[in-house]
Amino acid sequence: EVQLVESGGGLVQAGGSLRLSCAASGFTFSDYAIAWFRQAPGQEREEVSCMRSSDGSTYYADSVKGRFTISRDNTINTVYLQMNSLKPEDTAVYYCAAGRTCSYYYANGNYYGMDYWGKGTLVTVSS
Repeated sequence: EVQLVESGGGLVQAGGSLRLSCAASGFTFSDYAIAWFRQAPGQEREEVSCMRSSDGSTYYADSVKGRFTISRDNTINTVYLQMNSLKPEDTAVYYCAAGRTCSYYYANGNYYGMDYWGKGTLVTVSS
């Protein structure tokens, strides 16, 4: 059974830090790109970061660039998202997802390209 389990969310004051973890099982973790998405209430889900399996290259959304850092440990099938200098607008449910690449497209309620999803962890940043 494929599982992606996020942890590390919580309540933090603006300017603070959190580290999210995503533990994967049930598939060949090292073959997959792992992405972090987030969804705020009433907003669309957006990809904030991704790390490719092929070369370890990374992607960051402009809104988090310089503040968030993605990393992965293939020995324990876990990906991390270090979030620093958090802002109230970072408040969202954060999801990890696995796909063959970091590319995806959204149509008809589905995110094509991302094969597996976790259930999410809530991050709340107070002002």
